[in-house]
Amino acid sequence: MAPRRSGAEIEEPQGVGLSFHEPLSWRAGKPIPTGELLRRLDTLSNELREIDQEEVDKDSFTKVAKELAGQSLLSHKDKGVRAFTACCLVDVLKLCAPDAPFTGSQLKDIFTLFITQILPALSDPSHAYNNQHKYVLVSLAEVKSIILLTDIPNSEALTLHLFSSLFDTISGSSKSSTGEQIAKDVEYNMSQLLVTLVDEAAGLPPQAIDIIVAQFLRATAPGGGKAKGEKDEKQSTLLLKELPQAYNMAKTICNACPEKMARYVSQYFNEVIMDMSAGVVPKANGHRRNSDGAEDSDEEEIPAGPTESDLRELHKAHRLLRELWRASPAVLQNVIPQLEAELSAENVQLRLLATETLGDIISGIGAAGPPPPPVMDPAVYPPAKLETYPTAPISDSILTTPISPQSFSQTHPAVYHSFIGRKNDKSSIIRSGWTTAVGRILVTSAGGIGLSREDEISLVRGLGEKLNDADEKVRLAAVKAVGGFSFRDVMTRLAPNGSVTKSGSVLCSLADRVRDRRHHVRVAGMTTLSRLWGVAAGEIATNNEAVVTALGGIPSKVFDAYYANDLELNVLLDHVMFEQLMPLGYPPAKTKGSKAANGESQTQETNGEGPFNADKIRTERILLVVKSLDPRAKKAFFAMQGRQPTFSKVLGAFLKRCEEYNGGVMDENVKEIKAKLDAVLKWLSDLMPDSLRTSSDLYKYAKLHDRRSYQLVRFAMAPESDFKTVYKAIKEFQKRIEAAPGAPAGLLDTLIPIIYRSASLVYNRSHLPYILSYTRSDENGLGPIAHEVMQEISEKHPDIFKDNVKELCKSLVEQAPSAKKSNDLGSVETLKALAAFAKDDKSSKDLPKDRKFLQTLIDFASYGTPPKAAKYAVSILMAASDRKEMHAKDLLEKAIQAWEYGGDHFLTKLATISQLTLLDPKITDEANDEILDITTQQLLLKTRTEITPEDSSWKADDELDDECQAKCWALKILVNRLRVTEDVETAKKLAVPVYKLLNALIVKEGELSKKNDTPKHHKSRLRLLAAQLMLKLCTNKMFDELLSPIEFNRLSFVCQDALVNVRRGFVEKLQKYLVKNKLSNRFYTIIFLTAFEPDQSFRNSTIIWIRSRAKVFHDQKSRALESVFARLISLLAHHPDFSLQPDELLDHARYLLYFMTTVVSEENLPLVYKYAERVKQARDAVSTSNPDNIYVLSDLATALIKKWQEKKGWIMQTWPLKVGLPIGLFAGLPSHDVAQAIAEKNYLPEPEEMDELLDGLIRDAEKRKLKRKSDDNDEGHPAKKIKSERKSRPSKTPTVKKERPVKVKKTPAKPKRSREDGNFSTPAESTAQRRRSGRDASAKKVYADRDSSEDDEECVE
Repeated sequence: MAPRRSGAEIEEPQGVGLSFHEPLSWRAGKPIPTGELLRRLDTLSNELREIDQEEVDKDSFTKVAKELAGQSLLSHKDKGVRAFTACCLVDVLKLCAPDAPFTGSQLKDIFTLFITQILPALSDPSHAYNNQHKYVLVSLAEVKSIILLTDIPNSEALTLHLFSSLFDTISGSSKSSTGEQIAKDVEYNMSQLLVTLVDEAAGLPPQAIDIIVAQFLRATAPGGGKAKGEKDEKQSTLLLKELPQAYNMAKTICNACPEKMARYVSQYFNEVIMDMSAGVVPKANGHRRNSDGAEDSDEEEIPAGPTESDLRELHKAHRLLRELWRASPAVLQNVIPQLEAELSAENVQLRLLATETLGDIISGIGAAGPPPPPVMDPAVYPPAKLETYPTAPISDSILTTPISPQSFSQTHPAVYHSFIGRKNDKSSIIRSGWTTAVGRILVTSAGGIGLSREDEISLVRGLGEKLNDADEKVRLAAVKAVGGFSFRDVMTRLAPNGSVTKSGSVLCSLADRVRDRRHHVRVAGMTTLSRLWGVAAGEIATNNEAVVTALGGIPSKVFDAYYANDLELNVLLDHVMFEQLMPLGYPPAKTKGSKAANGESQTQETNGEGPFNADKIRTERILLVVKSLDPRAKKAFFAMQGRQPTFSKVLGAFLKRCEEYNGGVMDENVKEIKAKLDAVLKWLSDLMPDSLRTSSDLYKYAKLHDRRSYQLVRFAMAPESDFKTVYKAIKEFQKRIEAAPGAPAGLLDTLIPIIYRSASLVYNRSHLPYILSYTRSDENGLGPIAHEVMQEISEKHPDIFKDNVKELCKSLVEQAPSAKKSNDLGSVETLKALAAFAKDDKSSKDLPKDRKFLQTLIDFASYGTPPKAAKYAVSILMAASDRKEMHAKDLLEKAIQAWEYGGDHFLTKLATISQLTLLDPKITDEANDEILDITTQQLLLKTRTEITPEDSSWKADDELDDECQAKCWALKILVNRLRVTEDVETAKKLAVPVYKLLNALIVKEGELSKKNDTPKHHKSRLRLLAAQLMLKLCTNKMFDELLSPIEFNRLSFVCQDALVNVRRGFVEKLQKYLVKNKLSNRFYTIIFLTAFEPDQSFRNSTIIWIRSRAKVFHDQKSRALESVFARLISLLAHHPDFSLQPDELLDHARYLLYFMTTVVSEENLPLVYKYAERVKQARDAVSTSNPDNIYVLSDLATALIKKWQEKKGWIMQTWPLKVGLPIGLFAGLPSHDVAQAIAEKNYLPEPEEMDELLDGLIRDAEKRKLKRKSDDNDEGHPAKKIKSERKSRPSKTPTVKKERPVKVKKTPAKPKRSREDGNFSTPAESTAQRRRSGRDASAKKVYADRDSSEDDEECVE
């Protein structure tokens, strides 16, 4: 029991008395010598220690107690005397307990000695009397004599001094002369001393509570404590390893006295949190006042709130809350509900602070902040593996290691649900802070405690919603939150929510941010997404099913952004391609003995057996990226690589101009040199986001005139440079520009994307041998992809390809077929690549011409399988051989001689004939009769395959039977024969039967037999091929003129075939020729018949393509697409579905609206309207049976254009120039009277009903977009409800009396609709209209993709 001061004399039984009788006091002027005094005190101290408290005679201590409490000892100048005196005093207090033999004033003096001198001296463990100091501390703590302090009147100052001195002592051990740390037992006893005082005292001074709580701020940051006497160097070293001793001592107090400390802590935070939430802020002196320093906040908040100084105090208090939860959650039991009240505060800053604080508390994040983000390095090698990936956030400091002693959601469920409710806060700032907090909760697994399945699912869904929030700050916060996830976190927490291709999943929403409206969100989204794939590439390469399913679609999502044709996006795409997906530094040069960023030890191993091979590892990564791409994204990837030769030439020209410019110092031709430099600058700057800045930066670079950097760029671009050279050149270039004294800030930001586009990074000579190796071995399933890449290189990068030509030819020789031996299927791709390489006359010179290789080609042309091998072999042979005529003649004779259906290699012979017909027509002309007999009589006019019930409408290429293949080759032979005919008259003569054949296949849907016994999959193949061959013929102007308007219309309807394979194959071929400007502009008309395409993805890509072409023509100041509108009216007028029934006619309005939403803008609207009107000034030259159809559609178009104009709020001026109509489609009117009658008549049936229907079409456009889903991909679903009797049914005769004059009732302009149909969205839709958003975040707004003309542009091949 702790000693108590006696108030009266009490008789006690006699016990062991004190034998010490030497004096300890002296008279003035006759002091006891210090040495003697120390001896006496030591003797007394030793005796007191040995006395048993139970057998002591307390009266014997009266004299000694009086002398010990005298000022001569308590205030003695010698530290030793004071130390021994203190030891004796604590023993007397122990032995005399519970009655202390001291008066109140004496006790105050005694504790003043303890608190002000003895206990602070413990800060120096090397002190001479440190043992005596420790003895005093231990006695006070164990005997609990410290409780007497509470009995001393006016002891608040001493109590406060005790707390401050002990915390200063424990944290100020650097005062020690030897630097020795304070012992753990001292720390323990100090803690117990304060615990006893807190537990037993009726109350503590508020300042003492401040001191205790302030210790938790020592965890704010290394060296961040502000306690007295603290030295930053020692503290920072300590904090990096373990918690500060003062922190631990405060933690011990809180955990030992939770109820009392909870009350004290509640009082401490009550004034700060509750009063500020209510708008009343405590002043520094403790009095309260109404806040008079309101800060600006969100526009929706009332203009009142805490001042900056108030907020600083508030932030400090909330940092303390974070740390208190980690140290002692029990003391916050009354404070957490106060935070809930703060969540509902009117002031945004207070709500934000409460949201952030609760998020960190749930996450177990303290005052030092969150753990460092996971190291997600896509360039690390070996790549990260899930099985060895860390399961928790890694932190080198205990301060930033998330720790939550208990589950917050279970301890405070009401507050937790209030926190969750903040996700729908009206303020975007709060939603942003909530999103960041949720990311941390998921990453830390609620501070290591774990989340229930329901809570985790709820948080993940909330994060996904915020990725699609209406406000860009929230979306950015969500992207950054996902960016804080480790590879394992993504797979365990986000992947179960859905893969990157599953609509509505978190990963899919993250992928949508790649094309966000705001550039900074796009940057974060694309970088995060690409980095994630780069880190996961190792698991994807090993075909980890879970990882491939969840993340395998990322590259497609990334490269799909290329179609937006946004210059900023293109630059961003360059960066992520070479910094995340295929990092230039992958694999790191030094791997032996180094440590991977994912924590794994790197070793000298590679992909597969053998030593470390950086080029092979990098090649595998490149092929893996391409393998992960869908066809659309792959096309974009190849297009990006296809820019390299062009950019390389232009950048080379720029360097040459820079050398001529000579840093601005020129002696002659100054204007000419500057003009040349400006021309190159303009070309480069036009392809960059900020053309003015790019031009300025490039001009400044030219002024630097750094010749070494010129050479480095040339090294990077040179086809002969290996990858190591290219990489080192780029790195040195970056260092030189950064170090250049005159280089402006941000110069590298301009130059690096240009260098990325110009350098030989992907298609590099170092990679080609391994690409070739993969084509042969198909290692890791990369063989087909390697073939594709090799084909691209051969076509577009012959300078790089030629280094491996000999190796490829050698491989062909090894795989050469014979009459009894078939070739390897992989050799077909090799032949294809070489054939593409051989097309260029310059490149073909690098082909070997030795007899062995030529014989190999002849063998492939004679026995190669599949037949395409023969086609490619003939092409290479004709390019490589010096005796091509002889070889061609021999091959033709071998192919024709004794040819019969079903004979040996009969398909190969047909392919050889086809290619020889194209490449050497003189030789094939000699055998023309035999060829015609084979193609027509023996193949096309015969049907050998019987129709079966199981016959499908379509079969893949590798499933086609021999007869279907043979007929396809026969068609190609006939068309090739016509294509190479140069004489106009002969061509016209030969074209008649060929056109008749092709048109018959198109009109009769692939049926040539009179018995209608052709299998369905034959017919679909033949009609598609016939349409494609017709397009190919029309790439020649001479043959294009031979295609009549009626035949053109029939050809057009192929894009509305019942089979999606036919539609897609035809349209894609059409697009290919149009992009290359091989077809006349009239073929653009066909594209607009895809308005009813049921395959939504195909339809969307077509829309993007149309807009892309519209932008190209706009930039070229061409009106080609606008002029197509008149052709479209004519085509629709002769459509088999044309009808004057209003409902049917509305479908034709959809075609017109489809045109308007993809082509028409406010600028060209008058011209399109002019063409629509102009149609009524001519007559139909195509058909005389229904001459008024074009007038019906003209009136329909003008009415629709006016309604569209009203909806868009555009102003339509009159087009000032005359416009013409296609001669073959329209003819002049016979007289002015007829023209006047046609102009005055409204040909629309049921005008009022049509007007309502058109209003509904415009009004419901947006609704249709929301309802339309991307799931219509049925092969039996036609692109338009074309009648089955289409080919034989004449156009429907009008049933209305067209002669009756109709008064057009003017309808009032409809109010503007809020949104428009995304499928029919116009290029000129305003940003404000698209992005209209309310302040209520609960209204879910989805910003998944951009759909405006400036974004949805397709790449040009």
